[in-house]
Amino acid sequence: MARRGADILVETLAAAGIRRIFSLSGNQIMPVYDACLDAGIEIMHTRHENACVFMAEAWAQLTGEVGVALVTAAPGFANAAGAVYSARCSESPVLLLSGDSPLDQDGRGAFQELDQCAVAAPLVKATARPASTAALAEAAKAALQTAASGRPGPVHLALAADVLTAPAEGLVTAPGGASAGTPPTDDALDDLRDRLAAAKRPAILTGPALNRTRAGALLRDLEDATGAAVLPLESPRGLKDPALGDLAAALREADLIVSLGKQIDFTLAFGAEDRVAPGCPFVVVDAEQAALDRASRNLGARLALALDADPRATAHALTRDRLRDTREAWRHRVAEATAARAARPGGPGITPDLLCDAVQRRISAAPASVTICDGGEFGQWAQALTWSDARVINGPSGAIGGGLPQAVAAALARPDATVFALMGDGTAGFHLPEFETAVRAGARFVAVIGNDRVWNAEHQIQLRDYGPDRLIGCDLSGARYDLAAAALGAHGEYVTRPEGLDAALDRALASGRPACVNVEIEGLPAPAGPGH
Repeated sequence: MARRGADILVETLAAAGIRRIFSLSGNQIMPVYDACLDAGIEIMHTRHENACVFMAEAWAQLTGEVGVALVTAAPGFANAAGAVYSARCSESPVLLLSGDSPLDQDGRGAFQELDQCAVAAPLVKATARPASTAALAEAAKAALQTAASGRPGPVHLALAADVLTAPAEGLVTAPGGASAGTPPTDDALDDLRDRLAAAKRPAILTGPALNRTRAGALLRDLEDATGAAVLPLESPRGLKDPALGDLAAALREADLIVSLGKQIDFTLAFGAEDRVAPGCPFVVVDAEQAALDRASRNLGARLALALDADPRATAHALTRDRLRDTREAWRHRVAEATAARAARPGGPGITPDLLCDAVQRRISAAPASVTICDGGEFGQWAQALTWSDARVINGPSGAIGGGLPQAVAAALARPDATVFALMGDGTAGFHLPEFETAVRAGARFVAVIGNDRVWNAEHQIQLRDYGPDRLIGCDLSGARYDLAAAALGAHGEYVTRPEGLDAALDRALASGRPACVNVEIEGLPAPAGPGH
């Protein structure tokens, strides 16, 4: 068969080390499926386009590669768009490939004709619709590089049907990869080091791309080298992230805050002086001018230094010289504050903390582990009370529903790890059919559903803001998610009393299959530190 545009695309992906694509089939992308056979790229096909992107996002976070999602034209592309927004906020390097109507039918009312680039533009770092096979080869290479460089994030390519099938003989493919990040100039780096050396209580904030899972060793080296308290922030609850306890109180004591890619936005109360370190100067290091401009608007005169540089490269540069003052007392104070938790509830039934503790015992016993935390209130309980070798959460977007697809990708990315996905019953309903995908793929994980029969995050807002007599639209049923999962080929467990919890979790782990443990819990608000 003569080489086609689809072959050029897939060869470019293969040259970059891509070996798995998450996809849902459709008319316009069949040439890409065909090309994957010759390139040795596996297609992990799913039950919903949104799930493709969530899988690609988790894959990217856990492997360090660009995660690739492939969907069909207009409706398939539109179904994927919500998860693309989540990937952008979580700074995950994802390439979304979408089928598209033929170029030669533009403006004529083609089947599933849509200006996908116009729709994608606000959601991605870059979007393109290559108009020739040569342009497709260059666009694919550039897309992989853009997704992984600077602040990582999703990139979109619309694949016109006639470009995928056009002849492409003689074209040479080349791999696309992340470009080396640019550190600050020597003078700027010296200035930053001097400020860190002079500070008594410095804090370094990082965003999702430099969280513990994706940059753990670098963050430990950074903390040891600078003596600063290094704090990754990736939750939409920001200063009220239950996993970070009384973070707000600790930051109020800081006398220098350095942001390495952490956006100065709603998660930091926009840097408001009455909320974050009164009188404290900020240094903001970012590879995107828009983020530096936002920091200037929100911080005003408190922005002491803005550096147009790559945060990861800057972190590496700061680790090369160790400052003399390790500031152990200050770092201990921050560690105590971020570990603070409000008193845990008690009750005759299964409380969220009881469930999380039972899961954590099994995580701690595993040689390798991954935790997926997804959802409103129960997702926050899981973030606060479970920890593992690697973690994926729903990120600053505040979107929910990605937990099951992310668990599938986690099990494939780290097949030797014990994978737990903790989610609420609202979250579980988004992509429950992906249990069938998991069974088909042989992806082993345990999905633990904290079932309080309510959209509890919104329920808690109604209770707080409007009162118990003004509750509406948040109730859910006692649906048997475990039976539905079992019908899709997974292992199912249903737990209603504390004494049945441990045995159910052990059976799920021993089943050798993807498992759903549906646990009836008390619907309690998420934990918070004393400062909340």
